[in-house]
Amino acid sequence: MVKGISRRVVVVDSPDRRYFEQAIFIVRNDAAGEGVTSRELVEEARRVAQAYTGGPGLRRRLGEMPPALWSLTGAGACGLVWLLATVL
Repeated sequence: MVKGISRRVVVVDSPDRRYFEQAIFIVRNDAAGEGVTSRELVEEARRVAQAYTGGPGLRRRLGEMPPALWSLTGAGACGLVWLLATVL
C-alpha cells in the first residue's frame, strides 16, 4: 500500500535540452490561499529557473571570460614577471 499526500507542482521545460529536460517546482501549500494564480506561479517558476541558469544579462562576469582572453591575460602576466625579473 502506498501512502502519501497530494502536492501541487509546476513543471518548466528546458529551452536547451542538452543536460536537463525539465525543472520541477513543488508549490507550498499556503501559496494557493494567498490568491496566486496559476499563471503567476508559472511565471515565477520560469524566473527562478532562469536566474539559476544565469539567464540573459548575467553571462558576462569576470569569472566567465572566454578561454582565449584568460590565456592572453596569463601570458601577459608571465611576460611582466619575466621582464621585472630580468630588469631587477
